[in-house]
Formats: sequence, C-alpha cells, structure tokens
Amino acid sequence: MLSRHAETAIRTALGDTRVVAIAGPRQSGKTTLAKAIAGETHTYVTLDDPALLNAARADPAGLIRRLDRAVIDEIQRAPDLVLAIKQSVDERPEPGRFLITGSADLLAMPRAAESLAGRIEIVPLLPLSVAEINSLPQSQFLDRLFAGGAKTPTSPTPDLPELLFRGGYPEAVARTDARRRRDWHRAYLKSVLDRDLRDIAAADKFDKMPELVGLLAARAGQLVNWSSLGNDARLDGKTVERYVRLLENLFLVRLLPAWSTNATQRLVSTPKAHFLDAGLLASLLNLPTRDLRLDRSPLGPVLESFVFAEILKMPLLKERDIRLSHYRDKDQVEVDFVLEDDRGRIAGIEVKASATVTAPDFSGLKRLAERAGERFAGGVILHDGERALSFGDKLLAAPLSALWQD
Repeated sequence: MLSRHAETAIRTALGDTRVVAIAGPRQSGKTTLAKAIAGETHTYVTLDDPALLNAARADPAGLIRRLDRAVIDEIQRAPDLVLAIKQSVDERPEPGRFLITGSADLLAMPRAAESLAGRIEIVPLLPLSVAEINSLPQSQFLDRLFAGGAKTPTSPTPDLPELLFRGGYPEAVARTDARRRRDWHRAYLKSVLDRDLRDIAAADKFDKMPELVGLLAARAGQLVNWSSLGNDARLDGKTVERYVRLLENLFLVRLLPAWSTNATQRLVSTPKAHFLDAGLLASLLNLPTRDLRLDRSPLGPVLESFVFAEILKMPLLKERDIRLSHYRDKDQVEVDFVLEDDRGRIAGIEVKASATVTAPDFSGLKRLAERAGERFAGGVILHDGERALSFGDKLLAAPLSALWQD
C-alpha cells in the first residue's frame, strides 16, 4: 500500500474527535486507508454490502447500538445513520469511536452537517498525488511560494502527456497501457453517474449527466456560463447549475471562485470549472497521445486541472487555511490560481504546457501583485521545462516538478 499524506491527520483526529470522516471520490483509496488505520481496533461495516445497507436503512439506531468502535464505509448510502451516530457518541463521548468514509461531500448532506457539528473532523482524500505515487515526502511548495519563490527541483519533470493521462486513481495508475487506462476512466465515470449520483439526489433527467460531463470537460479551466452550458445540454441554466453542484459533491469537478477583495475593482466574479483528476479529463477529451509529442497546446486545460488537483492534495492547504481562487479582470488579464493564506498574504500561480517562458507571460502575475500591494508574497509560472529562472522580485519560472520535488 502506498503511503498517504492524509494518514497523519486522520490518526491525530482519531485521538481527540468522536467521529472522523475520510471524504473523497470513489476509488481514491478511502477504504484501504481506513482499514490500515483502524482495521484491528474497529468493526468494519460497508454499505456497499446489500444486506448491511438494508439493515442500516431499516433500523439505523439498532445497527449503531450494536457497534462499539467501527469503520463505516460509504456513509452517504444510508444518511439516517448520521443521527444514530450522533446519539451514540453523545452517550459515550470517547474520541475515535467512528471512522466513516463517504464518496460524497458530507458537508453537502444537511443531516450530517447539522447533526455532527462539533463532533466530527472531515479529512479529504483525493486520488493519489505525484508525491504519493513516487513515495516522496509532503511537498513544501506552498511554503516556498509564500516565501517568494520555488526551489529548483532535483529532477526534471517526467513525460508530460504520460503524467497527465495517468491521473491519480490507484486502479488507473496501476494500468500502464493507455487504452486500458482510458477504458477504466470511462467505466469509472459511468459507475459513479449510474449509482453514486442517485444516492445523494433524486432527479428526473439524470440521463443528461453523461452529456453534461462531456460539455464540462470541453470547458475545463474556463469561466462557467450557465446559460450557454444549459443551451448545449438542452437544460435550463438553474438545472445545469444544480447538476454541476451534484458533480462537485461527488468529487468529480470543483468550481474555482474568482478572487475578490473590497479594495479591488473591475474584477470578473464568475467561477471556473476544473476536474479533480487529470486522467479522467484527458480520457473524456480523447486526446491523441502521439500528436502531443510535438504540439503541447491541447494539454493546456488538462495541465491546469492537474495543477489545481495537486495543490488541493497538499496538506498545508488545510493546515494554513489557504483559500484558492482565480484572477480575471475586465481587461481579460488572468492568473490561473490565486492563494490567500491565514495571514492575508497573496500568491499567484500560472501554468504553461510549453518549456519556454518569456517576460510577457508574467503580465497576469504583475497585475495581481499591483492589486495585492504589500500583501503579495510571490508568483510562479509552472512550465514543462527543467530550469528555474528569476523574472524579477518575487517572480519565478519553475519546472512543473517544483510541485512535488523538495
């Protein structure tokens, strides 16, 4: 089993919190990690088992009453268990009694958010990061970025198309054949939309979801226009927005809000849409690997979503309460990612699929620095090259591998 950087946070939470939840997409490794952490001390209950699922739905309080300490897998399939867990841990408020996993955002489940408030710590577990795949320690990239730069990596960025098309789902990472990997991604998406979607919501037009996901893939990294997306999907804009929120709850996509501050004027407030796994996105786009050896431009949206997901997987993001957004103003000047930490410092990240970076490429980061003023800590352009170069005070171009190499 590959070491997961979230393990320390989960073990710490079990030591002082009554209920700990591992939340992330299906097939991200939640069950494996939960068993490794608590398999010898907790009873294992999976709601993917039809008999146990029926018991949980028919008599949630009775099921929980029979459990002393338990791992409960896929809690979103029987949300009434949440209230029963609350009653149990209120009667016996010992830390670490329940370790639950969910393939849907637990905070989006009203009963979970309300019933377990003050009793639960939620630890996200997205698909494997590059550091985890290569058994590297947690990245210090964010610390270096807020210190004004990124250290030159000790090794060059690996083959970019292979890096992106692999993604981070453990089952996909284990497949070296590109066709088999793509088939796995498509089967995975179908399974999530056919089963998990119906666990968290009832709707009468879920047959439109595969088409909507494809339309989102074609717009990855772009501003979201609900009306345009609705027209293409033959759905009204409000329905499309609700459906995209459901896809967020299933950890397939994430809306990245626009950066804003009271002192800032003339900024675009529309969010961007990103996929949380670059391999899944690449499979949806059906990109031809051979042509990409010479022309990397089609990789741009996939690379941007890849960097987005890698940042989200960094434990420091949660530990330092770092907020993530994008910058775009009325002059169409953009920065892919804006990070603001708990001290109010601002940092920016731009992403390029090419190996060449020039001074004009820093126009967005320079505009962000002007807007942020003294709060600006640093900006970096991540590229497909091998060298880190300074482009002025607090501005740096660095290889993509700066994200995980220390």
